[in-house]
Amino acid sequence: MRLFDLLAILTVLAAGFSFLNVRLLKLPTTIGLMALSLVFSLCLLAFGLFVPAFAEQTRTIVGHFDFNRVLLHGMLGFLLFAGALHVDLGDLTRQRWPILVLATVGVVISTVIVALLMWGVFALLGFPLRFIDCLLFGALISPTDPIAVLGLLKKIGAPKMLEVQIAGESLFNDGVGVVLFMGLLEVAAEGGHFDPGHLALLFVQEAVGGVVFGLAIGFLAYRMLKSVDDYQVEILVSLALVCGGSSLADYLHLSAPIAMVVAGLLIGNHGRSFAMSARTIEHLDLFWELVDETLNAVLFVAIGMELLVLTFTGAYLAAGLLAIVVVLLARLISVGLPVWLLRRSEQFDPSLVPILVWGGLRGGISVALALSLPYDPAGSPVPTRDVILATTYVVVVFSILVQGLTVGSFTKRWLGRSAGTASY
Repeated sequence: MRLFDLLAILTVLAAGFSFLNVRLLKLPTTIGLMALSLVFSLCLLAFGLFVPAFAEQTRTIVGHFDFNRVLLHGMLGFLLFAGALHVDLGDLTRQRWPILVLATVGVVISTVIVALLMWGVFALLGFPLRFIDCLLFGALISPTDPIAVLGLLKKIGAPKMLEVQIAGESLFNDGVGVVLFMGLLEVAAEGGHFDPGHLALLFVQEAVGGVVFGLAIGFLAYRMLKSVDDYQVEILVSLALVCGGSSLADYLHLSAPIAMVVAGLLIGNHGRSFAMSARTIEHLDLFWELVDETLNAVLFVAIGMELLVLTFTGAYLAAGLLAIVVVLLARLISVGLPVWLLRRSEQFDPSLVPILVWGGLRGGISVALALSLPYDPAGSPVPTRDVILATTYVVVVFSILVQGLTVGSFTKRWLGRSAGTASY
């Protein structure tokens, strides 16, 4: 089946599920799409029990969709660029240290804690994974998706500082998490031989190189936007920036997600202030809002459809349920510890830590990274890839459906508690 046909199927399903969600469920878009997609997948699995040929054909179709490549090497750049366009660089700069620490040190802390605890959990359930495999799971499950939380914060009038800290951390921890995962994957491929110097060099090349590259292509696009006043051309330039920039960053082995965040911040701030007319800004914002909403719809439908090609057992489900507790605990420590250390030099809203913990939803990036794991070699005593993939899926589904549906009331309650409390 052609890639266009697969994308056409996902787009049709996304449109249909969006319609049903608006008419019937009235849930937040991404959560409603995920729920309907899971129900649809379960119905297909049930029908497949009676018609095995249909089940096989359905799995073949879904199996042809390279979720990892489509998200990490395509959609992610568009989503991060669209998100960065609307972040105020001045606000981000004022909160640079909390954001930097949460997006880097926080991700590393979470990765290590998840790895240590899940190493024991997997062994207890009869899956003695290597520690490097547990580190890979920790790295892929640590990045968070802020979409639902940021929308709620705006609706209920949360403090601006809280919005900036959550948005900034989530924009950059995706790129850091991907870079960390890729470095650990290289270590795993070499038999688990750990070279801190090489891993640090790889991180600098990917992350710092991504920042420099993002500044370079963002500045080039900025100069082009400043020299013309035609919103159609300027939108095309922004589209070329993301398409061409992401592809070139991958080719140069730089972090495309980080490059797109940096380029988006530059265009969204300096470009908006000095290079675009009011008419262009209006059309550009509408265009990227539509791109963002469409890609997120397709993404969450694809996550639900991946259920059709996963292997699940009782032990896998148990590992996933225990991983939910482990991931939340790791998130609490990885957020709470940096905030506690920085509290004397920086101001934090008292509700920041609980909202970051419960609002730290896991999404498509975690599933895509898990799908990028190599298949286990013949004769391997432990189905490492299947275990990690199933565990990841359980955590992601819980995160989106349970945390996503309750984060609104949770956030309101904590903001209410901290309304009369001074920042610390």
